[in-house]
Amino acid sequence: MTAIRPTAVAGQFYPADFAEATRQLDAFLAEAQTQLHDSRPADPRAPKALIVPHAGWIYSGPIAASAYVRLLPLRGRIERVLLLGPSHRVAFRGLALSGADEWASPLGSVALDREGAERLMALPGVGLLEQAHAQEHSLEVHVPFLQAVLGDFKLLPIVVGDAPPDMVAVVIDAAWGGPETLIVVSTDLSHFLDYAGCRRQDQATVAAIERLDPAAIERDGACGRVPVGGLLTSARRRGLEIVTLDVRNSGDTAGDKSRVVGYGSWALYEKGSAMATNDEAAIKAIGPTLTELAWASIRHGLATGAPLPPPAERPGKLAEPGAVFVTLNRHGQLRGCIGSPVAWRLLAEDICDNAFKAAFRDPRFSPLTAGEVEDLHLSLSVLTPPVPMRFADEADLLAQLRVRTDGLIIEDGGRRALFLPSVWEQLPDKRAFLGHLKAKAGMAVTHWSADFRASTFQAVEIGKE
Repeated sequence: MTAIRPTAVAGQFYPADFAEATRQLDAFLAEAQTQLHDSRPADPRAPKALIVPHAGWIYSGPIAASAYVRLLPLRGRIERVLLLGPSHRVAFRGLALSGADEWASPLGSVALDREGAERLMALPGVGLLEQAHAQEHSLEVHVPFLQAVLGDFKLLPIVVGDAPPDMVAVVIDAAWGGPETLIVVSTDLSHFLDYAGCRRQDQATVAAIERLDPAAIERDGACGRVPVGGLLTSARRRGLEIVTLDVRNSGDTAGDKSRVVGYGSWALYEKGSAMATNDEAAIKAIGPTLTELAWASIRHGLATGAPLPPPAERPGKLAEPGAVFVTLNRHGQLRGCIGSPVAWRLLAEDICDNAFKAAFRDPRFSPLTAGEVEDLHLSLSVLTPPVPMRFADEADLLAQLRVRTDGLIIEDGGRRALFLPSVWEQLPDKRAFLGHLKAKAGMAVTHWSADFRASTFQAVEIGKE
């Protein structure tokens, strides 16, 4: 039997009637379309993520519509929406998935992305908690908007409880996908200030969001500061551009200015997969620290048979999520290489664990012995988040690859493999590079299918000879 989550706030926050809900949505979007054309040239880019408000439609609907109107050209192209919002009614730690198969809406039920939810269940802090979804409005009010602009899609709803932004960012990165996936984060801004006070408080929050600086959002600056913080953290690492679309409050939309709530909407756009210059410089600056941490974990493994626990004090980048490959060479030959393709834990922990596994758990080699350490060379590759490629065929994929710059991940039929950018040194020809990667994944060199997927990334190399 299909499990359907019924609407909880239809008839309160927005109309429960199909005809009235459709009428209001059409009016909001028509007004937003007019303002979009009057205020600035139309932006031809497709947003990767939106930040939108979640109050009753009469209050925040026009501000939400200023973001959703940008999705109209993407109808039929976006197949999945990752929707995150704060918990208002249930206190819990971590992030809560829904166990339902569908969510009800006045515009018809929406199927949930059950496969995506199952994959996220393996991440730290993520679990099923239907109570968190049962009466929560921060997600529900967006479902009819999404139906109106996108048509058919699958929904992956997550209520965010007490969680660090880095934990939220890991979940967002894991569900990032390609152009078929949209990320929507739900938040209101300041609550129940006078009109002038609201505007002052909200401008400070707007400035923090525009800087992609979640730490600068005050506790009372946004009720969804935790999911917003996760998105901003991921966006900063991926080099996304953020554009403020609309900032108003309930005094602007519903008339009463004595006690108002603030609202804002933003669109985030992918600019490519290149690592930000400041991130690369920051990683290189702590290169010796990262290398010593990896060596310490290997020495600890020789003595105890276990990886070094990450240090309690983790300054700077060590305290942020990071993905790193640790490569060991001896006498010019590979002796071990293990790493993480995406950042799912703190950089310090990823280095300690992968250094240990490169030395003792690489299935291609026997465990490292103490006698081999003297001749061992260690290098690190700190990875940027992978960015899915768009290509028509294999020739198109090869044309986009950048020799000695891009790392590559390929997937098809349950098979998957990764080459670091450093592999270009042995395989400088694009076709040979891809062919060897296919062989590594267990595919034929000539293999191709309509389901073939590829993602590129870059790496900051530390200690490479």
